[in-house]
Amino acid sequence: MNLRSLDLNLLLIFDAVYNERSISMAARKLHLSQPTVSNALARLRERLQDPLFERSSQGMAPTMRAKSLAEPIRQALDVLERGLRGSDAFEFKQSTREFVVAVEDYGETIILPRFFDWLGEVAPHIRIKIRPEPSTLLKVALRDGTVDLALDYFALRDPAYRNKCVLTETLLSLSRRDHPEVGEKLNLETYLALRHVVLAQRTDSMPMIDLALSKRGLQRHIAMTVPHFLSMPMMVQSSKMICTLPRRMAHLYADHFRLKTHAVPLRTPQFPLYLIWHDSVDGDTGHQWFRNHLIEFCQRL
Repeated sequence: MNLRSLDLNLLLIFDAVYNERSISMAARKLHLSQPTVSNALARLRERLQDPLFERSSQGMAPTMRAKSLAEPIRQALDVLERGLRGSDAFEFKQSTREFVVAVEDYGETIILPRFFDWLGEVAPHIRIKIRPEPSTLLKVALRDGTVDLALDYFALRDPAYRNKCVLTETLLSLSRRDHPEVGEKLNLETYLALRHVVLAQRTDSMPMIDLALSKRGLQRHIAMTVPHFLSMPMMVQSSKMICTLPRRMAHLYADHFRLKTHAVPLRTPQFPLYLIWHDSVDGDTGHQWFRNHLIEFCQRL
């Protein structure tokens, strides 16, 4: 398709119908008549040789072709809107912008649910897309703009990237409340004797707890390795294993799974959590608004 021959207004109409799943609601959103939206959609269908949307009991259901087009069209419209807006203040109350945030389990469990609840009160039309991003691909995704922000334990040591420490964490251990071998206080001898469920390593560096043990010539008994933090308390709940994980997450899981928290029986340093973005979006007013509020929110946790 020759882009020069395409009426770009059709992309605005596609985006509105895709988000609203309704021609009449899209028309209201765009301040157009329903026949105008229907006619424009018919033109786009003809150009793309695809029905794009089909009527269903849930509204206008997108075809596979429409689903594949939705994200790149939204991203293109966002870029155009930001460019045309220039340095104007970000109108967060009306904005329908989507922010893509790369997070692992910690950010998805501890930070984003409560932040999104706050966001729904002050900027109800802003959307968040959570995207797990392997560390090897994160730099490229941030540079290319397919990811707006990342929450990670490891800063990107490159002058093209911004790293802001938003909070620090410590470790806690979890056990069953009725664990037959764990009393009120978890001592080092018991900690080493018990079997542990641990998180699969993302990097070549040794986990903090194992590094602290190795400095004393010790090691724990790792019985199971799992891909997600959430798997750890689930395993602990139904076994004699224990796990060690970030403090805020441990308290949340302890309440939810009815587990017992224990101080880790050896000294470990605090560790940071970083918010990361590419310097190409540093001056973007919408990005500034979103990330500054996310930073302030994290610092209150």
